[in-house]
Amino acid sequence: MTTETPEPARPTATADGANAFVRMTGSGDPEDRLVPGEGERPVAGRGDVVVRVEAAGVSYAEVQMLQHLHPFPPAFPFVPGYDLVGRVTEVGPGVSGRLVGDRVAAMPRHGAWQRYVRTSAKTLATVPEDLDAAVAVALVTNGVTAWQMLHRTADVRPGDTVLVHGASGGVGTLLTQLAVHHGLRVLGTASPAKHDAVRALGAHPLDYRAPDILATVGKLAPGGVRAVFDHVGGRGLDDSWALLAPGGTLVSYDSSVAGHEPGQWFRPHVPALRRTVRRWAARHLGLTRGRRMSMYYVKPGKDFDTDLAALYRLAAEGVLRPEIADRHPLDKATVAVRALLDGSTVGKHVLLP
Repeated sequence: MTTETPEPARPTATADGANAFVRMTGSGDPEDRLVPGEGERPVAGRGDVVVRVEAAGVSYAEVQMLQHLHPFPPAFPFVPGYDLVGRVTEVGPGVSGRLVGDRVAAMPRHGAWQRYVRTSAKTLATVPEDLDAAVAVALVTNGVTAWQMLHRTADVRPGDTVLVHGASGGVGTLLTQLAVHHGLRVLGTASPAKHDAVRALGAHPLDYRAPDILATVGKLAPGGVRAVFDHVGGRGLDDSWALLAPGGTLVSYDSSVAGHEPGQWFRPHVPALRRTVRRWAARHLGLTRGRRMSMYYVKPGKDFDTDLAALYRLAAEGVLRPEIADRHPLDKATVAVRALLDGSTVGKHVLLP
């Protein structure tokens, strides 16, 4: 008589309530379209894990999604949330290298605004045990974006001058700190109410709405700046290009969606794409004085894991201090998104499910 060897039971999460989440139900105001709810916890499938979320980030991507202006948007309704930090509570079949209890970071691009998240084990990065969860999640998307634009996309050396647009934002505050730590002179644009915060980061603040901002940058950097990091896009990219020194780099990493109708999900990003292609061709014809333009988009992978680990080391050493605008319970996601829409934010808003 033969007996079947039973399949080992998968570890499960501790019982601390049902799953909670926030759904985005369509385009409109966050107060109308961000709806809290509860349901069953996800179950880890093959190659997946379930993570109990400690902190989830709130970013401008969610603002774009709310207006249906984010490139390649998910279909409504869906759970938003670009990035998260938490602990593995369940490991699916075929997963190696991850155990229940591991503290991890993930960047699923949507789905993080939940108490429990099912995600691929391949895209997880390790998080130090002693790092505050809000600080840790602020470094996932925003931190890696800042690090890679500065160290992998732009060609900058200590002593160079760079221009950071939106120096008071989630990416901008980190980019400014990293640039200053690298020995760069930073000019940072922000609204006047945020100039003290930008100055405290080590940058020279500039009013982005001032009509003479190009002339001001020209006086501060007569030979041009070595790099411009532009999160606005549109026609402003021409001004950013004009400020570059020979051999400099313009990095476009987002686009303003102001003035666009909901549903025009790709249109805000077309100007940056066209300019990047045109300047790539001009550069290869020797017509740009060595200047170049690049569109940056953060993605998981080996470089992502390496760079996030470097950011966590800098945070542990006290070199990098992510600005946390506020910490909100999950059901107050509308408050965080409204703050981004109103432009009153310095740093990163974080949800604590």
